[in-house]
Amino acid sequence: MTESLRWFKSSYSDNGGQCVEWAPGQVSEGAVPVRDSKIMEGPVLAFPSVAWQSFVRDVADGRFGA
Repeated sequence: MTESLRWFKSSYSDNGGQCVEWAPGQVSEGAVPVRDSKIMEGPVLAFPSVAWQSFVRDVADGRFGA
């Protein structure tokens, strides 16, 4: 199922591989799939769309430090 998803990672991800990827095409389904960019065959977490949007907003606002 996750093989058909189109995965993206942040343009800021050139920091040594500590990144996650997400599949925005699933947002309309109410969930956002997220995985470790280093382990593409590994587990995929699905976050509710509202929770993911809140997380992204908080990151952009600098709420998690540098």
